Amino acid sequence: MALDAVEATRQLKDRSSAKRRSAAKRLRKLGDSYAGPALLEALKNEVRDPRTWETQYQMTMALGTCGSPADLPYLRDLVLQRETLHAVHTAGGDAIVRLSYMGQSHTEAIRWCLSTGNETLVGGALQAVAMLRLALDEETVSDILDFIEARHPQDGIYFWPTIAAAGWTGQRVHDFLTSCLSSPRSEIAEAAANSLAGKYGTCRPL
Repeated sequence: MALDAVEATRQLKDRSSAKRRSAAKRLRKLGDSYAGPALLEALKNEVRDPRTWETQYQMTMALGTCGSPADLPYLRDLVLQRETLHAVHTAGGDAIVRLSYMGQSHTEAIRWCLSTGNETLVGGALQAVAMLRLALDEETVSDILDFIEARHPQDGIYFWPTIAAAGWTGQRVHDFLTSCLSSPRSEIAEAAANSLAGKYGTCRPL
């Protein structure tokens, strides 16, 4: 039987990293704010051990669905630290956009992620933009595309904005998606075709 929010929150303190990870994945799916404070404390403890990157990733992603905008200062500080793992940068970008969306400040959050120049963090942020199907203003979309198009066309960072663009408008978006149709990466070409047809892909983050 699947854990409920109370049981999963309790399991965040288990001695086994695998069980803590399982609890975080369950809470991420439940999206219950009850678990938010416990997830924040669990993540603060977890990031001390570089061996548990998968658990750190799932806890950070879960915080994005269970936490609150009050958790944003910690997350921003975490992703700026040199020792923070790449997996946490990805999840951190996702969680920062999600929690900012709750506070209706997601546009500012996206711009902040872009300003860091951290491709992994930006990739996570755009993952959330795609999954939340955010329709962004033209200026923010232009800033995103400036960042993306400065990278090599075969770069995986093209994937999530190609999906997210299904909800964006304008000639530049159309040109971006058209160029992605010829990507040597099949997943990007397929996402571009879907977005040009106004359809979001069905891909889900890990």
